Amino acid sequence: MALNGTDILVLVNTGTTLIPVYEVVGCQRDVTFEETTDEIDVSCKNSRAKRVLAGRYSSSISLDALYIPTDAAYQALKDAMRSGTLIKVVRQELGVAFEEATALVTSLSEAGPDQNEATAAIAMTIDGEWLELTS
Repeated sequence: MALNGTDILVLVNTGTTLIPVYEVVGCQRDVTFEETTDEIDVSCKNSRAKRVLAGRYSSSISLDALYIPTDAAYQALKDAMRSGTLIKVVRQELGVAFEEATALVTSLSEAGPDQNEATAAIAMTIDGEWLELTS
């Protein structure tokens, strides 16, 4: 059965490494989780068919939200971006956190158009892999 996109959220650690506190990035509008595997071409001249091996795996998150400067999770992402530090993130579906990862905030933009809502767009690259959370 399909999910309503409203039920898919990103949470960010606003606590410490030893005592994490995960909070939803406020007023999320859209989130995209992308996973890719580079291909290694191992074709040779004796066959027309392309042959490949799995190369480097990578994952990223693109998040769009309303801009709320006082939101603790947004501020944690902004601090991580400015300091160049990694931040813990959690993927939640239907109110259940099921995966966590460490991410590098690679892009953060804020837009304040005239007579319209202010928005924020955040891009993150996962350091390593997503880890499944056990209940």
